[in-house]
Amino acid sequence: MVARSLRSNRDFSVFWAVQAVSEVGNAFSLVALPLLVLHTTGSAAQMGLLTAVAGATSLLTGLVGGSWADRFDRRRLLMLCDAARLVLYGAIPVCWALSPQIWLLYVVMALASVFEMLFKITYVTAVANLVDKEQIVAANGRLEATNAIAYIAGPALAGVVAGFFGPTAAVAINAGSFGISLVGLVFIRLRPTAQPPADRTESKAGRARNGLAGFRVGAAFLWHTPVLRALTALLTVTTFLSLGMTDVFIYHLRHGLGQDERTVGYVLALAGLGTCVAAAATARLRRSWGFGRCWLGAMSLCSVSVLVLGSTGQVSVAAVTICLYSFGMALAGVCSMSLRQQVTPDHLLGRVTSAFWTIHGSLAPLGAALLTALVGRLGTHGPLTAVAVVLLAVVVAAAFTPIRQRHPEQTVVQPPQTRPTDAPSPREESHGDDSEARR
Repeated sequence: MVARSLRSNRDFSVFWAVQAVSEVGNAFSLVALPLLVLHTTGSAAQMGLLTAVAGATSLLTGLVGGSWADRFDRRRLLMLCDAARLVLYGAIPVCWALSPQIWLLYVVMALASVFEMLFKITYVTAVANLVDKEQIVAANGRLEATNAIAYIAGPALAGVVAGFFGPTAAVAINAGSFGISLVGLVFIRLRPTAQPPADRTESKAGRARNGLAGFRVGAAFLWHTPVLRALTALLTVTTFLSLGMTDVFIYHLRHGLGQDERTVGYVLALAGLGTCVAAAATARLRRSWGFGRCWLGAMSLCSVSVLVLGSTGQVSVAAVTICLYSFGMALAGVCSMSLRQQVTPDHLLGRVTSAFWTIHGSLAPLGAALLTALVGRLGTHGPLTAVAVVLLAVVVAAAFTPIRQRHPEQTVVQPPQTRPTDAPSPREESHGDDSEARR
């Protein structure tokens, strides 16, 4: 019945279709940009530094992005983000056709990451405005499964395109995908955002000034929810390690195992298969195992996979371990995002999402730069072994927190209306449970 309802929802179907195309483009970029840096500089550290710059600007955007997603028209925000990324990524192949300039990649990634973060936050809130609350897990599973399929085809195709035409051709395809998404968003309508009376009477100038105050509201919501407090702390450690992992995978395959671009694309496509299987299975696994077992099991699988990857010299084993790592990350991610959407009041969803991502990603740029620098200097074995040990420690710590609960959403106490003012009181902010967030 849920599947029929989703199929009959025209707006969700259009949104689903254009985001699938956009994710194919993102999958091209996932392979093309690191390869472009590697071709130009030959440096794993440069790859990590570029990722760190993008992560830093994402964090700054997270301070205000949630308030914008809650206070302004969400469809128009999504369209603005697509238009900006179309222009920014389109500038790379144009410039490279004239003269390669590595500095341009830093400028583009820094600016594009602003719009990427704003799009991700608004995307999460938009799903809640497209489907009924009881359909959120199914809708997220469908979106993530389709996105994962894109990440199966995308990296393989990107590797072929990069091998024959160069990495800039793959970047151009990514830019074009944002144009397709932009056109598709013109034809959808979102339900109006549910807002408390104070939000409805607030001026647009006042809304803009309240960006940082909105971040504090979202952070307070996280802090006063025990399971979210634990998740935020532990995922700060996890994200510190995981942001640079794709760069490490690519470097390991190219330099550690001596593989070409097409093989890199095929292996990352297999990683997409792991994500696809996880997205399709999440709803059933969560019903059977509950939230706690799914999350703890997923992170345990990531730990074991990274440990094996750092010790193997065979491409086939590396491909399987990267696939399992992607499965674990996707399972944990879909569970956490769905939980957050289910338990957070609609008028707070953007602020809670951006606060979560900003806080738990606060150390990620430093982690990406450090991990790739260590891999470039020491190789992959030692750094990946250390990552595996820390991930296992995260699992052990989580087992002693509310994360282990089977149904944390049932322990949530819905908060009273929260005023989005410049100085919300602790009493107004100290409410409720939300639940974890997706990566």
